[in-house]
Amino acid sequence: MDTLLLTLSSMAKRPCPSQNPTIQNPNLDFDMDVDMDHLLETILLRQHSPPDSSPSSSSIDLSFERLLDSRTSDSDQTQLIDRAMGLGTLLLEAGKRSARKRASKHNSFAWALPPDLTIKVFSMLDTQSLCYAAATCSMFNKCATDPSCYANLDLTTDVPKVNNAVVSTMIHRAGKSLQSLKLGVVQGPNVLAGSSQPLVYTIRNSVEVSNFSWNDKRSRQGKESSILTRSCLSPLVGDSGAPGTLLRRLHLYNIERMDNTSLCGALTACPSLLDLEIVGLHVELRQTLMSVSANCHLIERLFFESSKTGRDDSLKSPTCVDFVNNCPNLTSLALRGFKLHDYKVRILVKGFRKLKYVDFSTSYSITGTFLRNLGSSLGGNFLEFLILRDCMHLKEVEVVRLLTTIIAGDFKYLRTLDISNREGLASESDWYDRCYTSSVIPIKQVLDARPDICLLAEFPSEGSYIEIDQIFESELNSDISLPSQLSSHTSDGSMFMSFSESSYNSDHGSGNEDGRDAGFVVFEESSDEVDFIVV
Repeated sequence: MDTLLLTLSSMAKRPCPSQNPTIQNPNLDFDMDVDMDHLLETILLRQHSPPDSSPSSSSIDLSFERLLDSRTSDSDQTQLIDRAMGLGTLLLEAGKRSARKRASKHNSFAWALPPDLTIKVFSMLDTQSLCYAAATCSMFNKCATDPSCYANLDLTTDVPKVNNAVVSTMIHRAGKSLQSLKLGVVQGPNVLAGSSQPLVYTIRNSVEVSNFSWNDKRSRQGKESSILTRSCLSPLVGDSGAPGTLLRRLHLYNIERMDNTSLCGALTACPSLLDLEIVGLHVELRQTLMSVSANCHLIERLFFESSKTGRDDSLKSPTCVDFVNNCPNLTSLALRGFKLHDYKVRILVKGFRKLKYVDFSTSYSITGTFLRNLGSSLGGNFLEFLILRDCMHLKEVEVVRLLTTIIAGDFKYLRTLDISNREGLASESDWYDRCYTSSVIPIKQVLDARPDICLLAEFPSEGSYIEIDQIFESELNSDISLPSQLSSHTSDGSMFMSFSESSYNSDHGSGNEDGRDAGFVVFEESSDEVDFIVV
């Protein structure tokens, strides 16, 4: 062992050709490589010795101490120690690299699937599982870096822990292969639009920032690295819009700092978008629909749940008309928690000729008049799902009228109808007057005539009802007040509208007092049909 260490020391002292230009021996490098190979072979293999008889730590220590004692100069001893430590580090790194190479080669032989099928399998994994697979070995890491593995990104979490850098990295890995992006904070049950399951998840269960306790908020102060900001979608616009060009699905949940400008800017880069889901974002309905109408002409599904129930009264009739005209392929529409007037809702439901799923749950101002003669028209006859759960101003008389038309044969394709209301239905004369029983609603007749329909009509007992004025007062005292007393008397465009019964031109307390814009002309027809054209 002493001889080996001494040989190592003498080899380290050989002059380098770059340091001594007078040495011009072309075989010097080769000779040094041969000497190093021989030295390592002697140290590691120790021929004529049993395979498991490696030198012990004590023997190496004694040999190294004797070698140090043979050096009289302190500087020589220090230099020898440094060289020994450097050689040890180099040997350790070389051993680790060789082990990884051997493991990778072993995995390549042991793994049954070729790289193309491995990539195909990885592309079916969720994003978190894909990251775990990429960290397993170099072979998996190489396959997991293929852009097709990141075509469907799901970066949703139950608490905020994904930041802009993570989103940017994942989007750039996907590149033009990106087809689906889900982003934000999701908690609790979530019934997706288009599902036939009973709709029991309402806006009050959605994850807003208010759902996190103030202690949680304070504990997260200073941890901005885990917070998504308004620029989290900017990578979709980068590289001349390439990442968002082929994006088909975009789901955004409870991103507190997202604003109208950022969302609309991202939608401009997504011309191929088919499915847009927005929950709990502080963005305006009107601005969002305008952006979708202008940039996402292929869209088939829109699910939009307001972050503040009943506050958003921004939707205007011309916006509805443009949306209908520019996005004719829409089959599923959910606008939950907004203030929606019947005539605007009718524009949407009647205008989309392929519409099969409609959900206006927890929306304000909807009385149900938009449903008149809808089941026999092209715009509403193909409805399969109609969800009106917990609509504050939904009138009992309109529900009865709807069910009567279903019994008569309208809404032939309807499969699920939800008219449940935890606060009861509004009476015809005054929405403060609530109806808690379904005695006048022909539920049994509907089920007899249409046994294929799933009819949900759940109402509270009269004793469990909380006074409407108390609820309304508590909402007025919330952190965001109702804009302009929940009314907007602005000119909204020019259309022709008609309701055959003048009693529905004003809905007492329903929020429809401003139901007509100044540019609308009312005229009578022999039927209750409501048609519209742009003047």
